[in-house]
Amino acid sequence: MRIVLKNFRLIDEETDSSGTVVIDDGIITEVHSQALAQKHCQTYEKDAAMIIDAKAMPGGSQLLLTPAFVDLHAHLREPGYFEKETLESGSMAAAAGGFVTVICMANTNPIIDSLEKANVLKQRSDVLGLIDLYPVISLTHNLEGKILSGITDISSQTECAIDQGRKRYLPLMLSEDGKDIADDDLFLDAMKEAKRIGIPVSCHCDFGGIEDQAVQRVIELGKNAGCHIHIAHVSTKESVDAIRQAKTQGFSLSCEVMPHNLCLTVHTAAKLGKETFGKVNPSLQEHEDTEALKAGLVDGTIDAIATDHAPHTMEDKEKGAPGFSAFETAFSSCFTELVLGKDVENGSHLKASTILDIRQLSSFMSARPARLIGLGNKAGSSGIAGRGRLLPGYRADLTIIDTESYFNVEPQHFKSKGKNSPFTGLKLYGKVLMTLHRGRIVYEA
Repeated sequence: MRIVLKNFRLIDEETDSSGTVVIDDGIITEVHSQALAQKHCQTYEKDAAMIIDAKAMPGGSQLLLTPAFVDLHAHLREPGYFEKETLESGSMAAAAGGFVTVICMANTNPIIDSLEKANVLKQRSDVLGLIDLYPVISLTHNLEGKILSGITDISSQTECAIDQGRKRYLPLMLSEDGKDIADDDLFLDAMKEAKRIGIPVSCHCDFGGIEDQAVQRVIELGKNAGCHIHIAHVSTKESVDAIRQAKTQGFSLSCEVMPHNLCLTVHTAAKLGKETFGKVNPSLQEHEDTEALKAGLVDGTIDAIATDHAPHTMEDKEKGAPGFSAFETAFSSCFTELVLGKDVENGSHLKASTILDIRQLSSFMSARPARLIGLGNKAGSSGIAGRGRLLPGYRADLTIIDTESYFNVEPQHFKSKGKNSPFTGLKLYGKVLMTLHRGRIVYEA
């Protein structure tokens, strides 16, 4: 089926121009500049099953058409915690935020500690068809930190049906989620297993309660194991400095930062309640830390922006459960703070410094995370098309965004069951209007 999206401002990490994108059977087949699109439109529009024209939408030709976002870090709570989030509500929230590729953590009930359990959740998501979900497998059995999990049973040649019915490959990440393994020898053994099967280890660096020390620890263990270490939700200046230094040593290391740590500080946590609605791991930090995180984006120390989407019931938040629902504010908060240079924490009224341009933000939320998990190239021998770029041969995972208007965050309208947002009531620019997954509309505002 052919779909044509025309008269959009096309944005990816290397593109900022007006034009048209043509989709055939879920794959981008043509990308035309505005001049070429007008000249040849009768050719490719003739057999189109659907034409989406920006000029016919609110916002007109100023609407952005971007690659859909890729999230390296989310908690979807299923199986086991249906009161917090279901696979359906979490997938709808992701699509509403412009995400269609999501890595979900293993802290469910039961824990996802084997390939079989990961496959069950993956296959359910594939049937639902809203997003591509890639479950993480824990490093130890039941996240208990005592013996290694089912990762020891995985061969680098393992094939498993975890990508829309195709025989695919291994999970895209491993992680012990919010508690790194306390025993150094066992943690090192887990990293060596990750090295053997060629999968990055996402380290949350919560061990001991001090992020900076935990970051140094996993860097040293990762060097010893020779595996790819990915450091989750970096939040402090000291952590950024340590990662920057480690990267100069040729170590296979990457990291991510969260929108709430880029935009908000301890002042927001205090306003919401440090032990209730403002509580998150790692916590919101000082202004100097947010500035260090922004500098880390600019100089390439930080590789990706992820969400750490962590929905809770209101009762659980009142009892101190850490985490925020983040899918539906991730792009808008980053766009407002980093690209427009507005101070999100102070109502977006005061001008802050512009940190990124729109192409760079697209890169941090789409192309770069896609490459980190091996999904950033055109279709290879696996037959799985890459994502994160507006190029022929890439997946038609796309997001349409209105960057000209603003909205006030109202969590009661979230698709997520979790209404726990630190951006509640704040003014954000950049509203997601539509999300396409494999060329099919899965969200429309």
